[in-house]
Amino acid sequence: MSGTFSKIKQAYKLLTTIDFAQLSKLSEKVDLAKVMDNVSRLDDNQLNGLLKMLSSGGKKKELPPLNADFYELDLRLSDEDRALQLKVREFMEKEIKPIVNNYWLHDEFPFDIIPKFAALNICGVTYQGYGCPGRSSLMEGIIAMEMARVDASIATFFGVQSGLAMGSIYRCGSEEQKQEWLPALQQLKVIGAFGLTEPEVGSAVAGGLTTTAKKTGAGWVLNGQKKWIGNAPFADVTIIWARDVDDNQVKGFLVRKGTSGFAVEKIKGKMALRIVQNGLITLTDCVVPESDRLQQANSFKDTAEILRLTRAGVAWMAVGCARGAYESALNYTRTRKQFGKPIAAFQLVQNHLVEMLSNLTAMQTLVFRLSELQDGGLLKDEHASLAKVFCSLRTRDIVSKAREVMGGNGILLDYDVARFVADAEAIYSYEGTKEINSLIVGRAITGFSAFV
Repeated sequence: MSGTFSKIKQAYKLLTTIDFAQLSKLSEKVDLAKVMDNVSRLDDNQLNGLLKMLSSGGKKKELPPLNADFYELDLRLSDEDRALQLKVREFMEKEIKPIVNNYWLHDEFPFDIIPKFAALNICGVTYQGYGCPGRSSLMEGIIAMEMARVDASIATFFGVQSGLAMGSIYRCGSEEQKQEWLPALQQLKVIGAFGLTEPEVGSAVAGGLTTTAKKTGAGWVLNGQKKWIGNAPFADVTIIWARDVDDNQVKGFLVRKGTSGFAVEKIKGKMALRIVQNGLITLTDCVVPESDRLQQANSFKDTAEILRLTRAGVAWMAVGCARGAYESALNYTRTRKQFGKPIAAFQLVQNHLVEMLSNLTAMQTLVFRLSELQDGGLLKDEHASLAKVFCSLRTRDIVSKAREVMGGNGILLDYDVARFVADAEAIYSYEGTKEINSLIVGRAITGFSAFV
């Protein structure tokens, strides 16, 4: 009994530490005598809980750091690579995040950032020579993730420039073409685009390209259309893939801005990746000299080699989009209060967050290993396709749950997650749909091709 009386005295002492103004306000709301009477009826466990609650009431709860790399994969990076990752993260946080929602809303591209991007010296990150950094495929993936973590549109712009446009020239161009284009593209003094998809031909590009190339005395005459071509409305050079009417093989061409017969119309009304400027290209008897034909691109297999590598980058981009949504949601739930406490303290919200983190961690470990295979020269089509399928699917799930835990605010651009939700839909479709990439993996594991 003396122990209980001692606890009551401690509880009373805690109550009396409230200043007079606070005590006066409290007495207007509750009967203090009745409160103390009720306190005297509590058992030891209840009293201990009350004492703990009262003694900690004035302390600010110290929350764990917001860390989406739950399995600490960054510890496997060298100091140099980790420094580059943080450099890109700082750039995206300081230069891109404050402006991105406005440009996304207005379907515009922030051209002022191009010189700042150039200063990072990360374009063509995996290529050797021509002013390129010559870093690992793992770093290429991490850079894509860090960009998409803030905005998938900017990551896509960079992927077109560094991966598709530069990659086509680096892998399929002559030495003269590499010398002419790669240094300027690497420094972003020249902007590139990649024209493969057509208005009526998406997944069937391997055997169904309708854009044609005809060899003539003046060079090559191109006719046809290309759709969804990122950077096309302002690109200085566009890689156009067309079918040679004489040998039925796919060939690549460097089409310079201003070439007669080459017209670009900006695609409007997109619900996703709105900062990316996509174009509908129309080629009407467009003459390209033989010197601007990619000399090492002689069949669709050469085109597919580029797509295999960039598809791995899209998987990393999906991870970045998911990570940005998860981090935004986690931060929101720790600061948004309902029923007197942060919503992160509720069980159902924590369940959503853990499911998001589980998927994100699986995605991160998958793409990390994917890049290790790429750096080891072991990357196959099915490896890249599996990563694209899994990561883009899980990204959809993560951004959906992020929007859910944020309630109505989840549809406002001010909170970023709405943009991640929309952009995840584009990532889900481009660089091969789920169905096409699934069939690539299915062919590899069964030995049977299910393509028509």
